[in-house]
Amino acid sequence: MAKNNVFCWQVGGDMEGKRKGIKPVPGDPLKYMNEAQIFMYRRMQAYGWHLKFIRRPLFQRPVCVMTDPKKTALAVLEEDGILNKRPDIQLRSA
Repeated sequence: MAKNNVFCWQVGGDMEGKRKGIKPVPGDPLKYMNEAQIFMYRRMQAYGWHLKFIRRPLFQRPVCVMTDPKKTALAVLEEDGILNKRPDIQLRSA
């Protein structure tokens, strides 16, 4: 795992149950995305990528995290629609 506040997580972990009553992917995920993100989200779905979770911090913009078909890589769907495979965020491990 990486250190120094950079992208550290375990892909195989189950995020369900980390927060009581909040599902990792809400029933209406597109509500949390802008047009550029929706475009890239749908494009990546065609290649087998899917949403792993949407981080929804209070008073901040949501962060959409996707995983590849093999569930070996995670990437952040940035505001501009870019799929960032090396984001500068810290995530807890499973």
